[in-house]
Amino acid sequence: MSTSTSTDEYAYWVKIAAILSTTTAFILVALKLYAWFVTDSSAILASTTDSMLDLFSSIMGIVILRFALAPADKKHTFGHGKAESLAGLVQASFVLGSAILLIFNGVSRVLNPQVIVHSSVAIWVTIISLVLTLMLVAFQRYVIKRTGSIIISGDALHYQSDLLLNIGVLVAIVLSQGFWLQADGVFTILVALYLVFGAGQIIVQSVSQLMDSQLSDNELMLIKDIIKAHKKAIGIHELRTRQSGAVKFIQFNLELENDLSLLEAHSIGDEIESSISNVLAPCEVFIHHEPSSEVIAD
Repeated sequence: MSTSTSTDEYAYWVKIAAILSTTTAFILVALKLYAWFVTDSSAILASTTDSMLDLFSSIMGIVILRFALAPADKKHTFGHGKAESLAGLVQASFVLGSAILLIFNGVSRVLNPQVIVHSSVAIWVTIISLVLTLMLVAFQRYVIKRTGSIIISGDALHYQSDLLLNIGVLVAIVLSQGFWLQADGVFTILVALYLVFGAGQIIVQSVSQLMDSQLSDNELMLIKDIIKAHKKAIGIHELRTRQSGAVKFIQFNLELENDLSLLEAHSIGDEIESSISNVLAPCEVFIHHEPSSEVIAD
């Protein structure tokens, strides 16, 4: 049941993504703070607040990942993967908090609209932010596809919202130059509502893992198909699954012919375990072998 290779690969990509997001967030915060001081734009403030949140969350993510990726020990025999789900909940809390602040600021600007000064500075900073964020999100999606990491998914949500936010900032800056003064505040509110929706998705996903929810229907069907495809496997029952961080835990009772030797039964179990691990790695598979007569008797 070795998962070291897959787990090492998972750790490598997740760490690279976390470091890259932290570096990008630091650059974006510096650029947007400058733009906000110069322009006093509510939309720029919303973008700056979001980037500061991204920076804090990314730093926190690196710290928590060091714990979540630690190998199992005597007190945590199933590993420390659930720390990643806890981190997702903390990130979602920060997202909700920042969204509430942005809503208040956006409403204030809608009621008391102002023309954005030095709009060219805001435009250039926003374009640079868009390019940097787009590059980061593309890399994060690649990492998520390879690892399925919750903490990187949560981090990516922040930067995906940044893409929409920066586009909204560009539109708001243009419209606020005498066309529609309330645009600055309206876009701030819309971004805040988007953040609330995204935070809800992270909360659902994190709670699902903390409550030991079973794997997806597609993954369960895949496990059953692999077992049934083995010519010496008669059936399967009491399939139980859960996920902790990167690692999936799978256990089931494997029904075999009565006259098989212990060595033969063990060999069949190893073959099935290997097939499942190749598809769902990193995972740990626990198999209880049962003679078919005992299953019928039950």
